[in-house]
Amino acid sequence: MALKAPGRRSLHRNEVLHAASNVFGIGSEHPFANYWTCKGGLPEVISVLPPKDQADALLERYFECVDPVYPMIHRQTFYADYEQFWGLSPPESSPLGTQFVTTSPPEDRQSTAEFYVSAAHQSLRMSSYLSKASIRSIQAMVLITYFLINDNHASDGWAFAGILIRQAYAMGLHRDPNIVCPSASPFDKQLRRKLWQAVLLQDTFLTVLLSLPPSATHTDVSVADLIDDHSSIAHSNPTDTAYIRGCWTLANLVQETICSPRSLDLPICSTARQKTKLLADFKSVYRSFPDIFRSWTASSLTALSISKPRIVRQTLFLTSNYFHNVMLVHSSASLEVPVNIRGALDAAHDAISAFFLLYKLFESEAKVWWVFNHRAFLEALCIGGILKDEARVDGGFEVVNRDPAFARGKEDIYDFFTKLNVVHTNATFALAVVT
Repeated sequence: MALKAPGRRSLHRNEVLHAASNVFGIGSEHPFANYWTCKGGLPEVISVLPPKDQADALLERYFECVDPVYPMIHRQTFYADYEQFWGLSPPESSPLGTQFVTTSPPEDRQSTAEFYVSAAHQSLRMSSYLSKASIRSIQAMVLITYFLINDNHASDGWAFAGILIRQAYAMGLHRDPNIVCPSASPFDKQLRRKLWQAVLLQDTFLTVLLSLPPSATHTDVSVADLIDDHSSIAHSNPTDTAYIRGCWTLANLVQETICSPRSLDLPICSTARQKTKLLADFKSVYRSFPDIFRSWTASSLTALSISKPRIVRQTLFLTSNYFHNVMLVHSSASLEVPVNIRGALDAAHDAISAFFLLYKLFESEAKVWWVFNHRAFLEALCIGGILKDEARVDGGFEVVNRDPAFARGKEDIYDFFTKLNVVHTNATFALAVVT
């Protein structure tokens, strides 16, 4: 019996079912361009590193802009290795450093940074990073993931982060160093904790934005064990330990209470009692932050940005992260729990104000940080949704126009979309995710 050819409609259905889809609707090209020959090996990668004076500038920019926000590399020991083994030093910091350089046109910075990240990936391949893991390789993978996200390759960054987390687990970074390597030095234990924290933070706050399940969920590494030993080489910048502990504590709460339910399209809180308790937990986390991260004004941070810009960057990132998640709690609704309009507007304002201040003080950096831009976009979207819903009810239009909280919300939206004309590439992906 002859078989009938499938009709056009069934062909189309099969094509839809089996066609490859872009995960987040943007960044369809492979992120690591292939410049490498079969036999070039690691010497070929090392040969394309920038001259040392340029590499020095990139590293200086990296430690100025990126390290305050994600302090996982010990600067003194890194520079010791860098100076001693210049010809063999892996280029994991070059791509991110290039993104923050302001002395060349954006197009040149992007192409140069993408070339360096390809070199970083090739060096990982040469070290068989899929079957071997080390502190340096995990650090490089964390930075490459952030680079991909900032470079409009969020789909690739998400996929690459999956490999990173598996390798971090395989290396045992999720385990308490006092248990798995009790004889290690305080410095090495501290380094492992900081690196696991970096993996955890990256996973948690990316999954918040993408409403996907968290992966860095199984660990017995304690925040309380991260201490700053002033007598040890592990000693770091004065506020780094407090900043890391604050981010870590926040991530632990967000991962369980926000990431997990949102990944399944479940309400964050199903009862009023649960919502009250969760907000109390967030307030407790906020009170645990040192005063320097809580007691500030726009004018005080502006003045501090001249003498202590590292603290200012940390304050703005922590503030944005905290209030964005508080906004998600207030704006979440269920059958028993309505949206807390005032709470959501206040939290969204505090979060987006941190973005505005980052833009004012460090404009070139604000254009690079995808996570900060995307959070601000979602905050503006939340404010707009509340204003729209409120204007629809009887008498709501007058309330929206008279109430100071709503007027402030409209001003926040206007300010954000004014800046969006400049940082439009980040908004493109944000819109793709939201819609």
